[in-house]
Amino acid sequence: MPCHINQYTMNPHRYSDAERAAVYRAIYERRDMRHFLPDPVAPELLARLLDAAHHAPSVGFMQPWRFIRVSSMPLRQQIHALVEQERIQTAQALGEREDAFMKLKVEGILECGEVLAAALCDQRQQHVFGRRTLPEMDLASLSCAIQNLWLAARVEGLGLGWVSMFEPTALKKLLNMPDDSQPVAILCLGHVDNFYDKPMLEQEQWASRLDLNTLLFENTWNTPCR
Repeated sequence: MPCHINQYTMNPHRYSDAERAAVYRAIYERRDMRHFLPDPVAPELLARLLDAAHHAPSVGFMQPWRFIRVSSMPLRQQIHALVEQERIQTAQALGEREDAFMKLKVEGILECGEVLAAALCDQRQQHVFGRRTLPEMDLASLSCAIQNLWLAARVEGLGLGWVSMFEPTALKKLLNMPDDSQPVAILCLGHVDNFYDKPMLEQEQWASRLDLNTLLFENTWNTPCR
């Protein structure tokens, strides 16, 4: 363990061994999924997942998240076209890795059971609690909601993939969003054949997980934990 952490074995707030194991299992087995089955997601299950997202922490309790369910297939196709445009431009920007990138599957918009656009609300400038010096805390709060949704989906046996390859202004126009709102993610949600053994980009040898010890400091930057 990088830093010494006291163990309170008699902590009355501690979950049971089985409950703790389930939480950690969901964290470690969560995957950014790209391959989906077309089976529909039951409405009561979708409602349960969205309620989990809505119970995420938020700075100043501002709850900046907004989710748009995209049930129209023509609209999905338009969103897919936006993502494909950005996929090509991203590949070109990668230079020598362009060919390798183009072989990767980066989304499942047309295959998955549900597509959700996750966005930041409008009129966010009114919320200054916790954001006066760090206005990006609204984005951090939305990210927490997405992570809640992701972990809840994994527990329910559903896959979720976060797609960030799109031009925000174009997506806002497609979804008729207010000018001062901000789309952050296209979420592909649905049933899957199986979950990847490792993150897909690690499986494809695009990148590997960094050693935690190289990311954890004590007291000052770049001072390793004792």
